[in-house]
Amino acid sequence: MSDSAETNPKAPNHPSPIPKQSKRVARARPLSLPDIFFKDQEAFKHAILQMQLHQPNHQFPLATSPSPSSPTTSCSSSNTDLTALSLDPPAPDPTSLLSDTLLLHIFSKLTVSQYHSNSLVCKRWLFLHGRLVQSLKLLDWGFLDSGRIFRRFANVSDVDIVRACIRSRRNSGILVTHKAVSVHVDSNFSGNGFIGAADFLPTRVIDQGLKSLAESYPNLRRLVAIGASEDGLSWVTKECQILQELELHCCGDLSLRGISGCTNLQIVKLVGWVDGFYGSVVSDIGLTILAQGCRRLVRLELCGCEGSYDGIKAIGQCCQMLEEMILRDHRMDAGWLAALSYCGNLKTLKLQSCRSIDSSPGPDEHLGLCRTLEGLHLQRCQMRPRDQHGVRALFLVCREVREIVLQDCWGLENDVFGFAGICRGVKVLSLEGCSLLTVEGLELVILSWKELQRLRVISCNKIKDSEVTPDLAALFSVLKELKWRPDSRSLLQSSLAETGLGKKGGRFFRTFKV
Repeated sequence: MSDSAETNPKAPNHPSPIPKQSKRVARARPLSLPDIFFKDQEAFKHAILQMQLHQPNHQFPLATSPSPSSPTTSCSSSNTDLTALSLDPPAPDPTSLLSDTLLLHIFSKLTVSQYHSNSLVCKRWLFLHGRLVQSLKLLDWGFLDSGRIFRRFANVSDVDIVRACIRSRRNSGILVTHKAVSVHVDSNFSGNGFIGAADFLPTRVIDQGLKSLAESYPNLRRLVAIGASEDGLSWVTKECQILQELELHCCGDLSLRGISGCTNLQIVKLVGWVDGFYGSVVSDIGLTILAQGCRRLVRLELCGCEGSYDGIKAIGQCCQMLEEMILRDHRMDAGWLAALSYCGNLKTLKLQSCRSIDSSPGPDEHLGLCRTLEGLHLQRCQMRPRDQHGVRALFLVCREVREIVLQDCWGLENDVFGFAGICRGVKVLSLEGCSLLTVEGLELVILSWKELQRLRVISCNKIKDSEVTPDLAALFSVLKELKWRPDSRSLLQSSLAETGLGKKGGRFFRTFKV
């Protein structure tokens, strides 16, 4: 009896008819890795062959088909040989033939959103993914303290450790954000603020972490830290010779002595006081230390910092390359505006969220002039009539400016805006959210500017189209750029005029008339 009959006793003796072969529907082969990254298939196969020839000792497992059953199977045996049903060995990984350099080049062509999914493929891809990451925002201090951050990410040049230095209640579900600071809080937070002194890591712990970062990442270019002392920042200065951007939160005057040796620093941001979160004192002492040590500053941002005429003067005299200065919620003493004249290369001045410009600027002859200033930006500043002396002094110091941007400034009435007429060479004017300014006040100023080329007016609700005079309309016709959307309410009504919305009942209730 034949073998087939033994394995299937009920099989008939006569031969079974041969079934007709059904036509198989051709299916499109899914794209493989070579199809995606290499258009020339022959060149890719040749590269694989050359890599195999250069590695004769490296054995790659090949897929094999299941072994056939033994032809001398016993007739009385009805059990199937289990060895014939063994699974195939794993197929070879074609990417193992590629060098790390080539894989890194391929991964670098992908978007950042695909990095995480690629890192989950295998340990090798996870390691290569860590070499691609250059910017890192640390959330867990234990990741730094254990040293895992250095094994996982080897080529980091941008580190932010602020969130990791604050013991926040991450299971609370309440996230409070204030500009660059975000913390989780619960219902038991202190009445003095969302962050207490006990919520910060000890200074010695932060300094030790900065030391480890500086020693492991000597090519660090940007660092964001909080609560560091002079010792911790000194390690950064010593090890990171090419550090270019530094952002310090809650660091006092004496802490700035640690960065006095960072001669290559170009961008510095000091956050001294943040209402409801934390506070530290950065006064003229700290500004003078910073100015004498970091003479190559190009951009300086002071948030919640104290100071006066002496501190700004030291910045202007020592930092001759300074081009941009940003003051946010400043707490400067009276008379600081006059020190801006010492900034001989300043191009842009930005005031943000300032409750007052200068409470007592002093006589006009002592204010001086910032001759190189090109842009003056005021955002969310209080420019009420009672502070008009400070506003007038600001425009006097910046009277050579070419661009003025006023955004969401409180109390900007016609009389206060009229001081902008001191600046005769303005070419660009941008107004947004100035709800007290009218067409009369706008026309009085811009008609005196003979070099005005671009005008942008948005969401200034007291400026009406119906009040535009022929002289103002003639000026609009010769401008190179005009963006005119002053009244947001009228703009909304005109856009909904034909839709039926905005009316009583609208279209819905028209079908229910009785």
